[in-house]
Amino acid sequence: MAIDLTDFEKGADYDGDYDAELARLQQRIARIQAAHIIHGKSAIVAIEGWDASGKGGVVQRLTALWDPRYYEVWPTAAPTEEERDRHFLWRFWKRLPGKGEINIFDRTWYGRVLVERVEGFCSEADWKRAYDEINEFEAQQKDSGVTIVKLFLHITQTEQDKRFQHRLADPWKRWKTGTDDYRNRARRADYLKAYDKMFERTDTRWAPWKVVDANNKKGARMAALSYVADRLQASVDMEPLEADPEVVALARSAFGDPG
Repeated sequence: MAIDLTDFEKGADYDGDYDAELARLQQRIARIQAAHIIHGKSAIVAIEGWDASGKGGVVQRLTALWDPRYYEVWPTAAPTEEERDRHFLWRFWKRLPGKGEINIFDRTWYGRVLVERVEGFCSEADWKRAYDEINEFEAQQKDSGVTIVKLFLHITQTEQDKRFQHRLADPWKRWKTGTDDYRNRARRADYLKAYDKMFERTDTRWAPWKVVDANNKKGARMAALSYVADRLQASVDMEPLEADPEVVALARSAFGDPG
């Protein structure tokens, strides 16, 4: 079924004990990360969405209890000169997760068919070819045992404007907004067209898109984290390892037999 972003604009209030339920969900996610570490399973969480849609808030809460040695967050900015001289996927190959790692991309390789397409930073031939290149890239990750979770956070123009105004009014949040936000806002229709084509061409069985109604922040965080947890848990053995007999023997020698 085709993805229609207008289906994700209710922004209903979160009905539940947000703090308690978030804490339980984060504990679950911490165990899922531990399972990835001990079983050597790797994963990618790729997050796209409108400016001010809450991507950073989702990342913060997703990683709140994670061991920092086994994950990396990659915020994707405009490519450097060195990166522009190479294939657009080159910089992402260097940031893929190793054994037991989960890497998060705050914006992704989809920039080629989104901002680079809309703003004319690449040729039409480049972005049209990129759909197949992206699908093949993601299939290669899946075939090598890497789980791919793709999220898109959707907000309406009205909600985005409220968040832009709030950021500008708060001295400690002004750094989050800049001229690019307003340039992108002015071309919302063009971005909607690009998003529609992105979903049509890259919503694959091995790397499906999950659209989250992000018009309510609490609801969006819980929906996004729950989906990530479900996808990651389904791809890893959740049985913990038996205690190492050598370590057990050393512990008994150090502390005595617990009886």
